[in-house]
Amino acid sequence: MYLLTLLLLVPDPAPFKGNIIRMVLESGVFAKTILFILLVFSVVSWGIIINKLRVFRKIDAETRRFLSAFRKSRTISEAYLACSSVRRTPLSRMLEAGFKEFEQFSKKEYLDNPRKEEGFTSEKKTELIKMTLDRIGAEELSRLERYVVFLATTGNISPFFGLLGTVWGVMDSFASIGVRGSASLAVVAPGIAEALIATIFGLAVAIPAVIGYNYFNNRLKFISTDIDNFSLEFLTSAKKEGIL
Repeated sequence: MYLLTLLLLVPDPAPFKGNIIRMVLESGVFAKTILFILLVFSVVSWGIIINKLRVFRKIDAETRRFLSAFRKSRTISEAYLACSSVRRTPLSRMLEAGFKEFEQFSKKEYLDNPRKEEGFTSEKKTELIKMTLDRIGAEELSRLERYVVFLATTGNISPFFGLLGTVWGVMDSFASIGVRGSASLAVVAPGIAEALIATIFGLAVAIPAVIGYNYFNNRLKFISTDIDNFSLEFLTSAKKEGIL
């Protein structure tokens, strides 16, 4: 409180006339190391955010196209052909895997007809196909989740890195007080200002990362719902067609 009062009462403190870049360049080795680490986290986080925004935007568009083509098709085979050009959505791999399961069932029943009822009842087919669809859906969701957790990590630890740099800068300022034997604002203010830059950088890195993580996590929940719904829709279409 005492330091804040002094800063407010001083009309024209010289240390604050400079820009942030100059203050960063004049900071110590430890502070520069902290800032460099935060810079790396920031660059990687923004790379993930920009890439994921592009990926999720394309997935949303292609999922709508895929579902429209699938629902217009009269059979699973027709849907497979109609949706073959839509590859970015996770539902595409699910349809492909389910269709291949049907083909394998048909080949096995043709080659091993005496065991048809024993090994390939409708319940058995439904169970196996549902397991396949769930597995492919989980793989696709895991692929989309890749690197998103880095945003959560960045959002959690960046403020602490900034705090570490600030504490170190404050310690350095108090050490300079002992060396110079003076507690005047001219001695304390430059070190405190440089120290607070680390906190500012830490928050600047953490805030976009947290926002990005929450947004993508929400988008992943919607995609997970689409995957579950399509699995049921696929099985329903197969039953209506008489395949199961």
